[in-house]
Amino acid sequence: MSDAAQPTAAEVRAAAEAVKTALDRHLAAVERRSGEDDPAVYEAFNELAVAAESYDELLYDRYDEVTPFEIPAAEDALPPYTGPEEPSALSVLIRRDYAVAEPQRLLAHAQRIEAADDDISDASDTSDTSGTVHGALGLLFGEYEPDEIASRHKEFGLEEGDSTLWVTASDEPAEPGEWLGAPFEEVDPAQVVCRFDVSAVFDEDPDDDVDDLDDGLEDGPVPALDADR
Repeated sequence: MSDAAQPTAAEVRAAAEAVKTALDRHLAAVERRSGEDDPAVYEAFNELAVAAESYDELLYDRYDEVTPFEIPAAEDALPPYTGPEEPSALSVLIRRDYAVAEPQRLLAHAQRIEAADDDISDASDTSDTSGTVHGALGLLFGEYEPDEIASRHKEFGLEEGDSTLWVTASDEPAEPGEWLGAPFEEVDPAQVVCRFDVSAVFDEDPDDDVDDLDDGLEDGPVPALDADR
């Protein structure tokens, strides 16, 4: 960055003061909070995150230094629940990603499904859908429920990726056919009752654990792991 574009020392100092003010406001909101999902605490948290990020950027631009703080981005967290206290309907939104790890295993399984269908119908009316990966996937998901595929994915040549499950609450059930064209488009994060995410980014590197154990072992037994951890 050129000297002309760099923030001034006064701007960096002002950003630092803004962080101090935001810290005080956040602590005050926490001390006065009325419940677990107090909107004032959520708002103070967001203000602190914005102030800290701004200070970090200015500090780096001016002095090539960074802060030791890492505050989760506001958009990564769900807002406080503002849905009905006694909901009469709920929606469960699920996304599961898979990689086709073993195409031949997938194709072989789809061929067995297609062969079984041919035994029931006219054998001369076969479409050989199982000969392509996308056709095999169509047969697989047409034959099994998504939960069964999730539990047997390795058998079908699939590898799990990220997955997420959101439960939202509402006062009234949706009208039949209302959301089928775009099922995830109108989700209100403030009506999410709970959310469960599964991702490899949350997992620790297993090689690190193995190395730690190997370093700590001599000729004795492997120590028992704490079941609560």
